[in-house]
Amino acid sequence: MEKQILICCGTGCRANGSMKVAEALSEAAEAKGARAQVIAEVKTTGCNGFCENGPIVKIMPDNLVYYKVKPKDAEEIIEKTVLGGEEIKRLMYQDDSGARVRSQEENPFYAHQQKVALRHIGKIDPENIEDYLKEGGYEALKKAVSMTSDEIISEVEKSGLRGRGGAGFPAGRKWRTAASYENFPKYVACNGDEGDPGAFMDRSILEGDPHCVIEGLAIAAVAVGAEEGFFYIRDEYDLAVRHVKKAIEDAKARGIIGESVMGSSHRLELSVVRGGGAFVCGESTALMASIEGRVGEPRAKYIRSVQRGLWNQPTVLNNVETLANIPVIIKKGGEAFADIGTEGSSGTKVFALVGKVKRTGLVEVPMGTTLRHLIYDIGGGILNNRAFKAVQTGGPSGGCIPESMLDLEVDFDSLAKYGAMMGSGGMIVMDDRSCMVEVARYYTNFLCEESCGKCTPCREGLRRMLEILTDICEGRGREGDIELLERLGRAMQDASLCSLGKTAANPVLTTIQYFREEYEAHIREKRCPAGVCKELTRFAIQPEKCIGCDMCARGCPANAISGGKKEIHAIDPEKCIACGSCREACKFDAVITLGRNDAAERGQQA
Repeated sequence: MEKQILICCGTGCRANGSMKVAEALSEAAEAKGARAQVIAEVKTTGCNGFCENGPIVKIMPDNLVYYKVKPKDAEEIIEKTVLGGEEIKRLMYQDDSGARVRSQEENPFYAHQQKVALRHIGKIDPENIEDYLKEGGYEALKKAVSMTSDEIISEVEKSGLRGRGGAGFPAGRKWRTAASYENFPKYVACNGDEGDPGAFMDRSILEGDPHCVIEGLAIAAVAVGAEEGFFYIRDEYDLAVRHVKKAIEDAKARGIIGESVMGSSHRLELSVVRGGGAFVCGESTALMASIEGRVGEPRAKYIRSVQRGLWNQPTVLNNVETLANIPVIIKKGGEAFADIGTEGSSGTKVFALVGKVKRTGLVEVPMGTTLRHLIYDIGGGILNNRAFKAVQTGGPSGGCIPESMLDLEVDFDSLAKYGAMMGSGGMIVMDDRSCMVEVARYYTNFLCEESCGKCTPCREGLRRMLEILTDICEGRGREGDIELLERLGRAMQDASLCSLGKTAANPVLTTIQYFREEYEAHIREKRCPAGVCKELTRFAIQPEKCIGCDMCARGCPANAISGGKKEIHAIDPEKCIACGSCREACKFDAVITLGRNDAAERGQQA
């Protein structure tokens, strides 16, 4: 009998000790004589997506999955499960009904997903090319070298594949434009400079399935006639860099790329360039400037990079997820890919579902899936069963979508209609204790720091918006501030040089559009409805709800709460630092928020 023990060793699980788990399982298998009784192969894989429940261990062909595995569990797993066929219930996932589930297919986090870009991750060892080949790897490239450029590009066009980096530009159209130019050399490049807060889609693919991205980039090179390509990977993604470099070396040693691509007349050399450490380097022209060794600043787009990109030559730039889909399209045909998703947004999309949601992680679903389905069916709803307030899609330049629009279909065009954007796939969920003014201030501050400063609308617009938002959050907001923010945002959209500046105002404009009453409360009432902005918030305890459990007092860092065990507690407004720890600690919703100018009697001394 042959069994595989697959251990998730993506960055998230590594941080939780998965490499130690893998070592302990190997040692336990040897100690228990597993290899004599059962051929037990311990294999490290890429990210399984359900990061908060890692390390994740999958036993095949039993299709049994364990979560939050510790090194101390290794001996029991080998003895009871691998050798004895017994389930260890405490390590299995508990679904919403309380039942333990065996497989990923039964787990509500995975059950609604459709894996295309993530198809191999969690199944193969990313450092072993043999694993990739066993899954049909490089068959699409082999097919592509026997096709004409027009045939390859036609399949990509039929698929309707749009760039997954955020812009949503049709990949086939970009390739055809590049192929039409007769000036050589031409270049292909992969954008792996993922800089959005809370996003880790590209990192997981590069770490867990580097060969599929290499194969996609190689097909692009064959289609447009490029002989050199680059992987531009965020500098902090050390594991991704290592895996991609090894995959390139292994593919070259096999004759898959190099002087002869799959034994054909095509030539392709690939190399890795570590990112310049700036968010703006994810913008296409800034990225190319960085590859060339120049300062990563964008340029005006009156000439597209597909015509004059790297070293002023035709260049095709696609992001990681886009390229990961290419082998599937070539192998199965563009029409099969187009059958997934919606008419204007075909295929699937990978999202990083994070924030105030019960189940966080990487999610891949067909285009057109609703926000409600993503957040409630896959994500399990809001953490601690609090009320949903908003979801921000598209990274720091994305928009905030309110509860009334939870049934909105997630695709390129639907989100854009309402001031949001798909972006690279970040999706941050917020509950009723999230202040939308502070959310706008946070992202504006991030973008202000990351702006290259080359153009005035972005540089000065972001700085001025940050000043206004900070004033509002700290109680210095004035009438007219909201209207001024709107005017600044529209000016940035119209006049900024690159997409960073053109989209930077989205968090501000959408929060004003959908949560204007919060801005007005901050300015007119000097009150933060969510109880987040410290200068505008006071906390009080409702006597009728307090049971004297003392949890609020224990969590208070300022010793501002009085009251003994089983006595009604009270907050001293002079000592309170408005940190909110009392509210977080209270399980009975006894702690309420008051505005800066509200009398304390309203809460507790009535």
